[in-house]
Amino acid sequence: MDFALTPEQRDLRERVIRFARDELGAKAAEHDRDESFDRDGWKACAEFGVLGWPVPAEYGGSGHDPLTTIIACEALGYGCADNGLAFAVDNHLWACVIYLLRHGSPQQRARFLPGLVDGTLIGAHALTEPETGSDMLSLTTTAQRDGDAYVIDGVKCFISNGTVADLYVLFARTARSGPAQQALSAFLLPRDTPGLEVRRAISKAGLRGTPMGELRLTGCRLPAGNLLGAEGAGYRVFTSVIEWERGFMAAGQIGRLQRLLETSVAYANDRTQFGVPIGAFQAVSHRLADLRVNLELARLMLYKVGWLKREGRIALLEASILKLFAGESLLEGALAAMRVHGARGYVADLPIEREVRDALAAPTFGGTSDIQRTIIAGLTGLPEGSHGA
Repeated sequence: MDFALTPEQRDLRERVIRFARDELGAKAAEHDRDESFDRDGWKACAEFGVLGWPVPAEYGGSGHDPLTTIIACEALGYGCADNGLAFAVDNHLWACVIYLLRHGSPQQRARFLPGLVDGTLIGAHALTEPETGSDMLSLTTTAQRDGDAYVIDGVKCFISNGTVADLYVLFARTARSGPAQQALSAFLLPRDTPGLEVRRAISKAGLRGTPMGELRLTGCRLPAGNLLGAEGAGYRVFTSVIEWERGFMAAGQIGRLQRLLETSVAYANDRTQFGVPIGAFQAVSHRLADLRVNLELARLMLYKVGWLKREGRIALLEASILKLFAGESLLEGALAAMRVHGARGYVADLPIEREVRDALAAPTFGGTSDIQRTIIAGLTGLPEGSHGA
């Protein structure tokens, strides 16, 4: 197997890192403190082409293949000091744009993709509800067909990009009976749809540059042309796309893990105690060695997922393995970096403390680590339920 990047991929990676370092993240601490969205950074990402990396040129995108796109996303996570902005980009691409690319009609793509690529539209994913969490088949939001429209009622919460989004991929129940897997449908919901209310912003511990919100839909009348895929196919739409979200969002996490390693190694070499650099102590060096091992293994799985998707193959198992390992490795790596930095890692005026808070949710969003273990166990051949006890 050839693990070398092509010259074009190496050039793209270097350009993305330079762009992210030069034009993004200068006000990361401010956006974290104020829980504010970096619209200037969003505009810069659009102008650089970030928002169109996987999108065909006919819609204004770059048309990169999946492996090249995943390499670029890793570089963005590595170079961008504002993890909240990078996470907002991830949600836009892998929880909204990818749905249009995979399941949108030609009319839907022509209507929405150009704006999603040029940054005039921000995308979000409206699935989670207050009582259902990861149990998609139990969601209670309803969409009743009424002539040439659907009337939607319900509440969605913990929606990343929720308060700033212009377009939501929304899931609702369109059948009252029958198999649960055939009762759900997916919709493209513009923010200005009558009956849609962004009720509140939700404060959170980390990734505070990605606004989180709650949506209420009350008699929300949506044209039938905004149905994404066929009626009743919402569960199939979701399961066909979730491997992209889980796999490709891990790219930025792995970029951040490399940044944490490099920052910690530099500090361990410069900081002296008892007359020697602290990196000479096994308590420090072994911790960073473990971080390096996790980084290398996560990157191998990341590129495997990118390669599988480039080849048009299913990567459900690999994406869950990657999601589990990368998310937990990032949290473990951030805590290791805090311990290496000592008191300097804990104080709020230095970025390590923010890196830890930003990493806290990595094992949770996109399906918790326990959900990934359940998926992996099932795809390994264990009987349903045996791994849930």
